[in-house]
Amino acid sequence: MKTRMKESNVEKEKLEIIKWVTSLKDKDAIEKLRMLRDSPKKLDWWNEITEEEKVAIDKGMEDIKAGRVKPHKEAKKLYAKWL
Repeated sequence: MKTRMKESNVEKEKLEIIKWVTSLKDKDAIEKLRMLRDSPKKLDWWNEITEEEKVAIDKGMEDIKAGRVKPHKEAKKLYAKWL
């Protein structure tokens, strides 16, 4: 019985993902999904992102180490108009 429920949940999740994918308009997201589909083995995500993304991550890590961070509460206030 549990196996049947798990299979049912997996099928439901797959259908929800299909619905979401068919509504995507973001070409970058679609390209990343295509790469995931075409990837024959599990790849390290770091090797799959752009140089621009890597630079942004590295900058963020440097900011954290240097203490240039804001609490989540402050960040929410700062970006509230976009959220």
